[in-house]
Order: sequence, then structure tokens, then C-alpha cells
Amino acid sequence: MATLAALSALGPLSIDMYLPALPELGRDLGGGASLIQLTLTACLVGLALGQAVSGPASDLLGRRRLLLGGIIGYTVASLLCLVAPNVWLLIVGRLFQGLSGGTAIVIARAVVRDRNEGPRAARFFASLVQVSALAPIVAPLLGGALLQVMPWRGLFAVITGIGAILVVVVYRGMPETLDPEDRRGDGPKAVLATFGRLAADRAFAGYMLTGGLAFAAMFTYISGSPFVIQEVYGLPQLAFAGIFAANGLGIVIAGRVGARLLDRHGSRRLLGIGLSIAAVGSLTVVSSTAAGLWTLLPGLFLVVAPIGLILPNSMALALSGRPPRMAGTASALMGLAQFALGGLAAPMAGLGGSGTSVPMVVVIAGLSLSALAAFALTPRPPVAD
Repeated sequence: MATLAALSALGPLSIDMYLPALPELGRDLGGGASLIQLTLTACLVGLALGQAVSGPASDLLGRRRLLLGGIIGYTVASLLCLVAPNVWLLIVGRLFQGLSGGTAIVIARAVVRDRNEGPRAARFFASLVQVSALAPIVAPLLGGALLQVMPWRGLFAVITGIGAILVVVVYRGMPETLDPEDRRGDGPKAVLATFGRLAADRAFAGYMLTGGLAFAAMFTYISGSPFVIQEVYGLPQLAFAGIFAANGLGIVIAGRVGARLLDRHGSRRLLGIGLSIAAVGSLTVVSSTAAGLWTLLPGLFLVVAPIGLILPNSMALALSGRPPRMAGTASALMGLAQFALGGLAAPMAGLGGSGTSVPMVVVIAGLSLSALAAFALTPRPPVAD
């Protein structure tokens, strides 16, 4: 579980550690808020494509070899980000960092599904979300602290080192979890056909869209908040890191509470509760354009913390009843939707430049309310789960 959690945390780690440095990075490499936010979008697009390719490939070839290759690629891409002389090469490095990191994320999910089903899988997914949510708590605090003693490039040196450590851990301690008899020998056409069947399933598509829209709202916050909190409201890097960490802690708390309530209330009810809280938070965030920072901060917390309920339960409901040979493909399609929607939404937070919060709060509200609507339109499962 510790290794799976570390692999799942690569996405948040890649994104969150350097967030306090975004304004500094823009001043160093040049470019406005929207251009600098493309470094985030590139990583999200890479994460989406990496999962789309690696999930089906792992159903065919097994988990371990692809995972090891992905971690090696992640380490090399992080090194490229470290030495990038301009923002465009940094964007390229971030794209490849996302591509290889997506392999780790999708295979970690598939490994859970290889060995678990139903509520037990939901508990493991909740544990992954809780443990990997420590990355958004620790990473910005670590990033903010490191920025007091080193430039932004030092953060990518740390990420490169973490990748190298994971190469050793996976090589020495990660077994194969997909038995040869469960591997599906399908080519690209068959994989695309499986994608089509999954997307045509109203329940799967509904839960995929629900989770993807909520995920995109969170990434709009991730992309926009460094500029809004530091540039619009004038808070320092460490203060931003503390706010970001508090919201990450909210994800952990929500996930732990959800895991305890799962047997009593079921995944669908917990998912609905999480989406409703996020919708209330999004309306609070919109009101902050008139009320100010002390309305914005609790509103953002109410949007972000319920992710600990939304992601594991939407994932468990979407994957419930799928055979092991489809777990990687189904997980890949969900990851593709999440990171593609996140990648599209993230740069919208900076459309008005770094001097206004309006684009960020409007996009967050639209996505959060759309996620709740998608959930309401998703068919109930045949059993009370």
C-alpha cells in the first residue's frame, strides 16, 4: 500500500511542490499568468495521455514492466525541467513528466482492482486518496520552505531525486499483480472499442463525468490560486503554502470520514454528499468577488475538501462489476477524462491576468455545479452501494 500511495502521489507532487514558485517562475522565464499556467496544463495533458496509453497496455503486458519504465521516464523528464532555459522547453519537460507519471497513477489504480472488488476496493481507493493527499499538504509547504533558500529550479532537483528513489523501490519491491491468464491480448482497435463500450455505459459515463468535472474544479483552484492569493491579495509564498496545505488536509479528513461511513451509507450517498458540499462552496467562492479574502478561503476549502469523498466513490462506482482484464482500460479512461478536463479548465483561471480572481471563481462554480448535475442524471446502481 505504501508503494501504491507513493505512486499515486506523483501527480500531486509534480503539480503542488512548484505552485508557490509560479509567480517567481514567470518573472524569471518571462510570460504572463496564462503562459506560465501552460506548464501546469502540459503536465495535466501528459497525465491524461499517459493513463490512456498505459492502462490498456498494462492489461496486455502486465503491470510491473510498464510501471518501471514510467518511473524511469518520470525521473528523466524531471531532470529536463530542472535545466530548461526557457518556458517552452519547461512546458515540453512538463508534458513528458505527465506522460510518464500517468503510467504510475493508472497502474496503481489497476493493481488495487486486480486484488479487490466492490466496497473493499472503495476502501483501498479511499486509502490511496488519503495517503496521496498528503502530497498536496506536504509538497507546497516543502516547496515554500525550499524557496526561501533556493530558486525554483531547486524544486525540480528534489522531484528528480524522488523519482530516482522510486525507481529503486519499484525495481526491488513491486511484484506483478495481473496473472498471465487474465491478460487481454487486444490491439489498439480493440482498446478503442472497449473505450467506446465503457463510454456508452450510462452508469460508467456518468460517474466518469461526475468525477472528472469535480477534478477539473480542483485543478482550476490549483492553477489560479497561486496568482490570486499571492498577487491579488498579496500573501507571501509560505502563507499560500499553508492555505494550500490546509485544503489538502481537508481532503484527508473527508476521505477518512468517508471510509468509516462507507458500510452504513454506501458509495453513492457519500458521493452525493461530497458533491453537494462542493456546490455550496463554489457559490461561496463566487460571492468572494465582493466579500473578499475571508470569504474566498472557506469557500475554497468547501470546494476542495470533498474531493476525498468524490474521487474514491466515483471511481469505485464506475469500476464496480468490471472484470479484472478491463480494470486498466476503465481506469485509464477515467484518468483521461479527469486530466483532460483539468487541463482544459486550468488555463481559464488566468484569462483575466494575474490581477483578478473572477475567472477562477466563475470556472470553479460552473464545474462544481455541473458535477452535481451529472451525478443527478447518472442511473442508480442495481444494488445499494
